[in-house]
Amino acid sequence: MDIILPAESGDRVGYRLVGQPAEPIIGAAFPRVAYAAAHVVANPFAMTDPWSQAAVDWDRTMAFRHHLWRLGFRIAEAMDTSQRGMGFDWASAKELIRRSIAEARTMKGADLASGAGTDHLAPAAARTLDDVIHAYEEQFAFIEGEGGKAIMMASRALAAVAKGPDDYARVYDRILSQASGKVILHWLGDMFDPALKGYWGSRDFEPALDTVVGIIERHAGKIEGIKISLLDAGKEVLLRDRLPEGVLMFTGDDFNYPELIAGDGRRHSHALLGIFDAIAPAANAALARLGAGDRAGYDALMAPTVPLSRKIFEAPTEYYKAGIVFMAWLNGHQNHFTMVGGMQSARGICHYADVFRLADQAGLLADPELAVARMKSFLAVAGV
Repeated sequence: MDIILPAESGDRVGYRLVGQPAEPIIGAAFPRVAYAAAHVVANPFAMTDPWSQAAVDWDRTMAFRHHLWRLGFRIAEAMDTSQRGMGFDWASAKELIRRSIAEARTMKGADLASGAGTDHLAPAAARTLDDVIHAYEEQFAFIEGEGGKAIMMASRALAAVAKGPDDYARVYDRILSQASGKVILHWLGDMFDPALKGYWGSRDFEPALDTVVGIIERHAGKIEGIKISLLDAGKEVLLRDRLPEGVLMFTGDDFNYPELIAGDGRRHSHALLGIFDAIAPAANAALARLGAGDRAGYDALMAPTVPLSRKIFEAPTEYYKAGIVFMAWLNGHQNHFTMVGGMQSARGICHYADVFRLADQAGLLADPELAVARMKSFLAVAGV
């Protein structure tokens, strides 16, 4: 099967599909805890003002969560992959969390954790640490009131008002001490959100690491684990080696996840990844191989997904959501490529052409004929 794709040179280049669709193993046991941070499906017919109105196709959004659950993944709900802070507000996130928790109860073995942040508090409106604390408390109360588990997301408001590490410690100590269940922490790098530069009270990694480890050590019994999203495997390993017994390391490294999940023979990372949304069939099969002791089979399945992930998460990294939703559209999980906030416009046509090529080579075009037909229609609109 052939298609003409654009190149950055301005040329049109012929491409012949080579991939064989990945074959997931339903019911496979994973050797790692694996959360997929899931996207939301926009409702283009309800968005009269797409840049400012978050309209969601709830049926398709819930159907995609069932797709991930069937493949054995837990879901990290209402995280940055769902465009929190990029067109998807707290009011919409509450409805998403409520619906997802209810859906999980209808499916045996389904599990999820939901993002608790401060995004209903504009950073410019935050004056004190108490403002940030109260914002976190509101979101925690909603999630826990629905019977859910919270992921404590990084806060733009806290980054704006905190004067140093002690301020971060005060906020995290307060929230963790009163959480009703175990919490997952999230260390999100400024490549994902420039407003988080200097998070934990320092722009240098080592002092920030000390601050995080101190918080975790004080509240180890309340923390399931921590996700680190710095796109730096070495930094993740440094944190992983310092975690108290029983606190899990969740890789959020969408560049180096295969090696971090597999581990070094001594320690390994679990996973909470946005890229799992797009590569779920291949990741399912790979994790099943790893669980069976077949490291070579795991590597063979995971390795081709890395170039795709690195393309989707290339700088400006915060726009990775566009590639995630593009993949869902190519694979028939939604019938349009429209995003909350019009975010599909965040990447150029050559980027999407590269994503298409790399998805094929990773075996991640589930129905190549459908994907080619949709890609051709997309290219036609772009004048290719």
